[in-house]
Amino acid sequence: MSAELTERRKQLLKLIIQEYIDTATPVASEVLVRKYGLPVSSATVRNEMAVLEELGLLTHLHTSAGRIPTDAGYRYFVENLMDRSPLSPQEQRTIRHQFYQVRSELDQWIHLAAAVLARHAQAAALVTPPRAYEARYKHLELIAIHETTVLLVLVFQDGTIKQQTLTLNESHDQEVLSRSAGRINQLCSGRRVGEIEQLLSAEGSSIEPPLSSIERLALEQIVRAMHQIEEQANEQIHHDGLLEILSQPEFSQVERVRQVLEILEHGRGLGPLIPQALASDGIQVVIGGEHGRDEMREYSVILSRYGVDGSVVGVLGVLGPRRMPYPRSISTVRYISNVMTNLLGELYGE
Repeated sequence: MSAELTERRKQLLKLIIQEYIDTATPVASEVLVRKYGLPVSSATVRNEMAVLEELGLLTHLHTSAGRIPTDAGYRYFVENLMDRSPLSPQEQRTIRHQFYQVRSELDQWIHLAAAVLARHAQAAALVTPPRAYEARYKHLELIAIHETTVLLVLVFQDGTIKQQTLTLNESHDQEVLSRSAGRINQLCSGRRVGEIEQLLSAEGSSIEPPLSSIERLALEQIVRAMHQIEEQANEQIHHDGLLEILSQPEFSQVERVRQVLEILEHGRGLGPLIPQALASDGIQVVIGGEHGRDEMREYSVILSRYGVDGSVVGVLGVLGPRRMPYPRSISTVRYISNVMTNLLGELYGE
């Protein structure tokens, strides 16, 4: 693609995307020539726009309309053309001051981060609480309750405690249960769920002595509990900025309003993005059809991980129409992510 994208075509693509982001109106060649004082004719611009359309970077709604960007056009713009526009020093000072006022109130950081993101990016903001999203095993107790009924008490490294009862095929005294719990504690200490699953797989068959029926049952419950914790963590998404996103012209129709409400209120389409962002470094930008989900094809999402790796991490970002002011939104997400990371670093002494 880059071989066919001359410098003039790159510049035109950049202008078209910027103009469409600003106006939400298909961009005509005459507008570009007149507004930006281009040293070429409208006919020449139309020819170049046709090439950009053949390359899949632009499209048009009907024959006489101007062009609008495709997902591929936005992607090329984000990765190669957009200007970096960091928040102004005044904006940065204001944001730092707002967080300084609530620096001792961890529960307020999430709400403030979402509100600041929404206001500065003029989009819907998404923030997940900081926590140990990747559950790690710490300790297990197996306590005899009545004959074949056992209480399983499971503790994770972030302090989360899970309790549930198990029904065994036969009764076991407390000494046997304590010995089984002790062996599981030795095998699983500090492990992630995937590592514990390996103990139950064929790869774990070499364990000596082999796992007893009690130990295998307990490990199955541990794996299930760890998956539940990670899934629940991914579902906790605080949002703000409904008014900001609904002020965009894309949401003039009731159906689009209903759709975005479902996304924000129920996390529909957002859930898969959280673990991806947690596993990635830097800013993640997902544009329209890149989501691979019908309900998300008209939206772009910008996310960043924040927090202290190895301790607690979260995800924050913004959701808006594909016609999103990417430079401003990316800068806002990056700055708030850095602020939140620094706050948590101070809290955890890192």
